[in-house]
Amino acid sequence: MTESLSTVRDFLRYAVTTFQRAELCFGHGASDAIDEAAFIVLESLSLPIDDINPWLDAQLTAAERRRLLDLIKARVETRKPAAYLLNKAYIQGLPFYVDERVIIPRSYIGEILAADPGFLPPAESIHSILDLCTGSGCLAVIAAIAFPGAEVHAVDLSTDALEVARRNIDDHGLGDDITLHHGDLFSPLDAMKFDLILTNPPYVDADAMAELPPEYRAEPAIALAGGQDGLDIVRRIIADARKHLNPGGGVLCEFGTGRDILETEYPDLPFLWPDTEESEGEVFWLACEDLPA
Repeated sequence: MTESLSTVRDFLRYAVTTFQRAELCFGHGASDAIDEAAFIVLESLSLPIDDINPWLDAQLTAAERRRLLDLIKARVETRKPAAYLLNKAYIQGLPFYVDERVIIPRSYIGEILAADPGFLPPAESIHSILDLCTGSGCLAVIAAIAFPGAEVHAVDLSTDALEVARRNIDDHGLGDDITLHHGDLFSPLDAMKFDLILTNPPYVDADAMAELPPEYRAEPAIALAGGQDGLDIVRRIIADARKHLNPGGGVLCEFGTGRDILETEYPDLPFLWPDTEESEGEVFWLACEDLPA
C-alpha cells in the first residue's frame, strides 16, 4: 500500500474513500470525510491546515506514508475523532492540545468574539472575564487574546480537564493572565464578579446521549450530558449569573437547540440570539440587568 500511494493527493483520495465506506461520523472540527481526511494529512505532515491544494502533488517519504496509513486505519478501527488521534484542534485558527480528558473544542463563541459584536460591553470596559466549564481552556485563551489586559478566570468540575487547560494556557504564554479554578460552576469563586461571562456548558439531552455515535462517545460524558432536556446546567447558570456580574456586564452562553424551551420557560427574559456562520439560535446573550435577581 505504501508503494501504490505516493503523493498527498493519493492519500487524500484514499482516506476519503476509506472513511465513506466505513460510514464514519464527523463534527469535531470537520464536517465531512473530505475535511477530515485533509486535516489528518496536513496536520500529520506539519503543514498549514487551511488549504491542501498547494501540497497535492508533493511526494511523501516512506515514514510519512506509513504514518498516514496508520492514522487512516486508526480513524476507522477506533472511531476516535481525528483531533484525538493527532492531539490537536483549532478554534479561530488557534491550535489547542486535546485528548480524551476533554471534549474537542468546537464552540461558536470564539467566532462571535472574533466578530466584535455590538451587544458586548465595549472592549475597554472589560477588565475581568469568566469562562465557565472551560474544558480544554480554549475560550479562556481566546478571551485573553481578544481582551488583552483583562483578568481571565476559568472553572471546570473535572481535574483532568483542568490539566489539559493548563497545558494550553502555558502553550499560548498566558499563564499570568488566566487563573484556573476547580469546582462546580460558580462555587469556587465566592463573591467574585466579572464584566463578561462566557460558557459552553454540557447541553446534550438524554435521548441524544443514548444515541451518540462512537466518535462522540469517545468524549467524556460529563462534558456533554445536560439532563433530560439538555438544559439543567444552563438553568443554573441563568439563576446565578447576575450575582457574579458587574453592572453593564452579561453572559454569553452556548446551549444547543433548546431555544424554544428557554423562551417558553423564561418569557420575561430578553434573550438575544446571535447567529454564526454555522449556527442559528444556539447561543444567547443576556445582560446583567436583565438576568433574574
